[in-house]
Amino acid sequence: MLKRTHTCGELNKSHKGKTVVLNGWVNKRRDHGGVIFIDLRDRYGITQVVFNPEINKFVYEQAKSLRSEFVIGVKGQVALRPEDAINPQMATGEIEIYVSELEIFNPAKTTPFEIEDNLEVNEELRLTYRYLDLRRPKLQNKLITRSKAYRIIRNHLSENDFVEIETPVLMKSTPEGARDFLVPSRNYPGRFYALPQSPQTYKQLLMVAGFDRYFQIVKCFRDEDLRKDRQPEFTQIDMEMSFVNEDDVIDTASQLTAKVFSEIMDINIPLPFPRMKYKDAYEQYGTDKPDLRFEMKITQLNSIFENTEFNVFKSVLEAQGNIAALVVPQGALLKRNRIDRLVERSKELGAKGLAYFKYQNKEFAAGIAKFISDEEKKQLTEQLALKEDDLILIVADTYQITFPVLGQLRLELAEELELIDREAYRFVWIVDFPLLEFSEEENRYVARHHPFTSPKPEQIDLLDSEPENVTARAYDLVLNGSEIAGGSIRIHNRELQKKLFKALKISDEEAESKFGFLMKALEYGAPPHGGIAFGLDRLLMILTGSESIRDVIAFPKTTSALSLMDNAPSEVSEEQLNELRIRVF
Repeated sequence: MLKRTHTCGELNKSHKGKTVVLNGWVNKRRDHGGVIFIDLRDRYGITQVVFNPEINKFVYEQAKSLRSEFVIGVKGQVALRPEDAINPQMATGEIEIYVSELEIFNPAKTTPFEIEDNLEVNEELRLTYRYLDLRRPKLQNKLITRSKAYRIIRNHLSENDFVEIETPVLMKSTPEGARDFLVPSRNYPGRFYALPQSPQTYKQLLMVAGFDRYFQIVKCFRDEDLRKDRQPEFTQIDMEMSFVNEDDVIDTASQLTAKVFSEIMDINIPLPFPRMKYKDAYEQYGTDKPDLRFEMKITQLNSIFENTEFNVFKSVLEAQGNIAALVVPQGALLKRNRIDRLVERSKELGAKGLAYFKYQNKEFAAGIAKFISDEEKKQLTEQLALKEDDLILIVADTYQITFPVLGQLRLELAEELELIDREAYRFVWIVDFPLLEFSEEENRYVARHHPFTSPKPEQIDLLDSEPENVTARAYDLVLNGSEIAGGSIRIHNRELQKKLFKALKISDEEAESKFGFLMKALEYGAPPHGGIAFGLDRLLMILTGSESIRDVIAFPKTTSALSLMDNAPSEVSEEQLNELRIRVF
């Protein structure tokens, strides 16, 4: 076997005259007047190799059979390319190899798509032949970046006294959120393990055990509906710390984030990151994941229209609803049919409608302009800081509809009008979340984060009387409109944990059945503790400029949770089912 002495990305003019051996894949083949040129590729780069009958006629004849993706080894001498043949776009563009020996390790069938970057290929086809898709340099570089991120994270956290500990993959099912993936037990028929949605309870137990600082780069699983930034299995950077408050966890997570961006992107991220209360994010951006790369804040208008004669607005205010506006710069220049589509879009998002007017020549025009009084116009001009050719979009509806609808229109218009700074990285910590939210479907309060999140100490008594007004000691890190990390200070007292379970309408029996092991641990000297988990896949999607989370995962599933390459999930034999005492209907 011709065993390589160098990779296809490291040779340069300093190697002139050296005899080398390269191994790799045939990237391209060109036959120029009796001389064959091959671009030989491995993950390190591409080197041009030359088969010339004057050097070795037998090897030249062998090379005639070479086609794309053949795996070969070549031995030859490094030579400088002619001046007019130098390729400055390649690291090895100044040299070529004159081949004296060739070994074909393996031929290859014609691939279903070319192994090239920036090639438009159906994603289902790419995922079916993922091992070929992964030969493309762009995807390889994304996974190499992922590997680098792992190394940076491990080194940084280890240097800061975190202990890396693996927690179980087969655990107790404690459904309180997304659906679990269940694993049947052969030894205990009718009983099931669950794959972890998070190592949450285990990492809290590690704090009870006295490890003080824990981390893990861990696989987690959720059986839920998917989209481009979700997968049924995903990876977290999981962290937990003892004897800390919110500021300690936020500072530690911020430093880790800045370290990753510095090492991978060569970007200096200034610390500390700004903080924003959940209520402000919701009312100014219509979401708890605000994209701060552009302006266009939402403005509440209730006070301006408190004496309005416009019946639509009046009825909304009488019903304790909200009126809010979004100012679209230069939006008055949009065509009427485009504005009509915005109205329809607002209805698709759940609003009853979308009111609007234009500000041109220092006058209010079109839409609802005729229903606005002179005093209201004056206040609107001042409060919205109106400029020439602004388009003002107004939603008047419930609190739960008004702001999210305007928030979504804000994002869609910013994309369309190219208002987003694509080179910017805008971090913000969202804090002061509601601890609970009411689920109409379940007719009870549910935990906004998870049921182990601590309420603000001064609001504990409100759990009995006003649970909707209790604030969580929780924090989410948002980057460019995507949540990349979330965490909280945990409950470390058994009685408070029981109190929260009661607010969630989890009975003592259910709490004991699902979480008895944790409740028991809290009786044996549990320290105050808190932590955070980063969505590593989503973070890497941003770091690598990927459109889909699937591009940073080696073997991802489709949006319907299928693995097209190996056809998983698949049927299993009757014998396997019988062993597990499972019957499929």
